[in-house]
Amino acid sequence: MKTNESTNSVAHMLDTVLELLQLKNDAALSRALEVAPPVISKVRNGVQPLGSTLLVKLHEATGITTKEIKALAGLATQ
Repeated sequence: MKTNESTNSVAHMLDTVLELLQLKNDAALSRALEVAPPVISKVRNGVQPLGSTLLVKLHEATGITTKEIKALAGLATQ
């Protein structure tokens, strides 16, 4: 179960990616990343973890390193 804080961090990361890619909403993001819209929704709401496939797709779309994406999402490891 995700905490509100980690869910908020993942949502913040997705919002940052939306801004960076100049997209209007999660549906546009799902098309850009070539994933089903429910995947973005589930990750945003903490129902599904940020998996490695989505992490790589985010990296490829933005150029942000996977380490930085995880940090933005509050998932950075020590």
